[in-house]
Amino acid sequence: MAATRRRRGPAPAGGTRPAGGAGATSRSPMPDGERVLEAAIELAREIGWANLRLRQVAARLDMTLADLHGLYRDQDALADAWFRRAERAMLAPAGDGYADLPPAERVTRALERWFAAVDRERQISLDMIGTKLYLSHPHHWLPMVFHLSRLIQWLREVARLDAGGRRRQIEEIGLTALFLRALWVWHWERSGTRAATRRCIESGAAGLFRVLGSRG
Repeated sequence: MAATRRRRGPAPAGGTRPAGGAGATSRSPMPDGERVLEAAIELAREIGWANLRLRQVAARLDMTLADLHGLYRDQDALADAWFRRAERAMLAPAGDGYADLPPAERVTRALERWFAAVDRERQISLDMIGTKLYLSHPHHWLPMVFHLSRLIQWLREVARLDAGGRRRQIEEIGLTALFLRALWVWHWERSGTRAATRRCIESGAAGLFRVLGSRG
């Protein structure tokens, strides 16, 4: 007796919409969580993040809501996964010579990679942040603080900032302020080039390490 297996993705079928963009098939090696995120982003391009419903994402992938729930507890978890992608982009190998750059330049390059990643889906990213900040969603606020703290710790890692003690505390406060300021500038920037965001990061990082001294 044949058994039906649905948890590993949709079975090949004529007319089934492929997930994950052009060239994807039901036999794609993309992990299930990534497939769901790709489908959600694709759908958000069509109808907007605020109008997206998880049942629509599940239907697009021919999976049950129970299966989707096993991967993402809610829509906010999908947003978290999207921003984790930006973190991974920030942590990607930076190339030869990066370790020899001044600390302000290392921070600048790392943050530029983060903003480049979220800027690929600018409106969706902005809508995700806006949804997290709704007054009716206070349960999202505390996790945002922890996520920001984690981002800053990874930024220190990729920028090779190894100081301890009081200097580390000042670095963390300064980098947090720099990131939030750059996020605000990026939110309002309409140039399409992120030039203002880049200038904000460059000047902020340079100022921080002038205060701290050039060591790092």
